[in-house]
Amino acid sequence: MVRFSNDVDILKYEPILFGELHLSWQVLASGKGATLDGTTLTDAAADFVNSRVEAGGVVHLKSADGALDGAYEIVSVDSATELTVSVVRADVADDAVAPPQGSDISYRISTFAPQATEAARELTEHFGLRPGDPGSEIGIENILDTDVLRRVSTFSVIARVFAMWAGHCDSEGLWSKSVHYRQLFEKARQRCRLTIDLGRDGVPDTVRIGGAIKLVRD
Repeated sequence: MVRFSNDVDILKYEPILFGELHLSWQVLASGKGATLDGTTLTDAAADFVNSRVEAGGVVHLKSADGALDGAYEIVSVDSATELTVSVVRADVADDAVAPPQGSDISYRISTFAPQATEAARELTEHFGLRPGDPGSEIGIENILDTDVLRRVSTFSVIARVFAMWAGHCDSEGLWSKSVHYRQLFEKARQRCRLTIDLGRDGVPDTVRIGGAIKLVRD
C-alpha cells in the first residue's frame, strides 16, 4: 500500500478534518478514561497495535474538564496500550512536545489513509510509474526522493475529503474548500520534479516534471 503523505500532513493544514469533519467510518480506535502523562497517552483497554495505529497518525483528545480539546500528532506506538503524542512538530526529528494536561480523557484516532492511497495511485499514473501505470518499467522504488510528492499528495487528499463532505452536506463553503485545494494540488503537481534512478545505482537518469521526461545521463 503506497502513500506519499500521512495524517499529520493533513493536520497541519486542516485540523477540522480530525474534529467535527472526521470520517466516522475511518476511525481506527477510540476510548474514554485514558490518561496523559507528559507525552504518553495510556488506555489500558486499548489495542493500538491491532487497530493499525501508526506513527504519523493523528489523535483527537478531549478532557472532561475542557482543558484539553484538539488534535495531536502520534509520534510512536509504544505498546498496545500506550502512544507517544505531541503538539504538531515542524520536523519529525524534533522532540515531542507535550499537549496541555487534562483528566478523564476521551480520544479518537481517525485516518485518511484510503484517500492517501488513492492519491498515490493517481500521482503514479500521472507520472507513468507503477503501481498507477502497471505496465511501466519504472516504479516508486526508482524515485530518488519521494518526499517531493508529500505536499502534492496532501492537497489531493484534502480536496477529496472536502468534496465528499460538500456532497453529503450540500455545502457551497465546503465545495469552495475542495476547489481551492484541488487548484493547489494541480499547481504543486506541475512544479513537481521526480528524479528517477533507472539503474538503482544512486545516479539520476531522468527527471519527470509534471509528467514531462528529461534525460540527464548519456
